[in-house]
Amino acid sequence: MTKKIPPFHLAFPVRDIAEAHDFYVGVLGCGVGRSTDDWMDFDFFGHQVVAHRVETDEWSAPKGDVDGHKVPTRHFGVVLDWDDWQA
Repeated sequence: MTKKIPPFHLAFPVRDIAEAHDFYVGVLGCGVGRSTDDWMDFDFFGHQVVAHRVETDEWSAPKGDVDGHKVPTRHFGVVLDWDDWQA
């Protein structure tokens, strides 16, 4: 039996709201919640993630070693059953 995780909220910076929309809706199939020109809510597999448009020239992120790979320390994901991933 799969244990359901309580919904979480996560906000993160993006350069372009339209590009974020194309990825989260077009690629991942997320629904859209509230939005303005500067931010957009997405239904990320039952969780709320929010892309906030940020104007900055500094986009490099610190990285840590994970299993021999340099991984950005700011990251998130969802764990899906294989059938859900293939849907």
